[in-house]
Amino acid sequence: MILASPRGFCAGVVRAIDTVNQALEICGPPIYVRREIVHNKYVVNELHLKGIIFVNELDEVPRGARVIFSAHGVSPEVRAAANARNLKIIDATCPLVTKVHREAIKYARQGCTIVLIGHSDHDEVIGTLGEAPGSITVLDPEGDIEDLQVPDPSKIVYLTQTTLSLNDTRRIVDRLRQRFPKIKAPGSEDICYATQNRQSAVLELARQADVILVVGSANSSNSCRLVEVAKSAGIPAHLINGIEDIDLSWLKHADVIGLTAGASAPERLVEKVVHYLNGVGYPEVETTGTIVEDVEFSLPPELTNKPKSAKERRKFH
Repeated sequence: MILASPRGFCAGVVRAIDTVNQALEICGPPIYVRREIVHNKYVVNELHLKGIIFVNELDEVPRGARVIFSAHGVSPEVRAAANARNLKIIDATCPLVTKVHREAIKYARQGCTIVLIGHSDHDEVIGTLGEAPGSITVLDPEGDIEDLQVPDPSKIVYLTQTTLSLNDTRRIVDRLRQRFPKIKAPGSEDICYATQNRQSAVLELARQADVILVVGSANSSNSCRLVEVAKSAGIPAHLINGIEDIDLSWLKHADVIGLTAGASAPERLVEKVVHYLNGVGYPEVETTGTIVEDVEFSLPPELTNKPKSAKERRKFH
């Protein structure tokens, strides 16, 4: 069995989960979270057991209560709705998603048509679209570029969802450039470092494994992309929430199993899979990959700037 490295939590996910836990500790319940804080059902279930209340929309949150926005970001419309209900907002949006929002605002102000490459039903894309709906056209990765119509082909730019497949995105961008030769790229890559690193690690894994298991939830875009990347390299790959999803028939002719995890999947789930596979005939474990991640994001200012309680002050003195 070979473990991919890096795998699992990225800095944005760590920040989002820490935000929820710190909010609960510093502010106390009730704490509401709009949508899933990250796209992993085990993470969400654990936080729910701690007392966190997850809601789909803000009208489910009592007026004046405290609400956390998920790592995927929200539109200005959602922020306005929160302010209208006098909600105490803590924003756990990943800083790399915030970067894409700022780019959308900048290019819209310049009068550009923005082609946003991403999955139209994903929370991140919905939030970005809301920044400039009159200027943004969402292009699903499976969408037809020939159908795109823009007012001025000389003023067009593309942005991307942060968790897309690198290879697929390159192909889409190449086709966009053929159709719109003057299309501009964002100032820097939108696909996040963690997405790129995990996909690179899977490609390395694919050179050694007979089958690859990806730990992650079905609504996790980056986890699904890892499965796609492995399959594109010609290796059978399967997305699993945990050991309960493993079909032993997948492993029937596999001498070497590759194992990785999406950016929102906890390492303890990987450890459980390793233990399970140890018990069904794969006792040896090694790791492949040389990329070291040292990215850290600070907590939202709503928490870092909050005065410490008397109890907390005693803790640090």
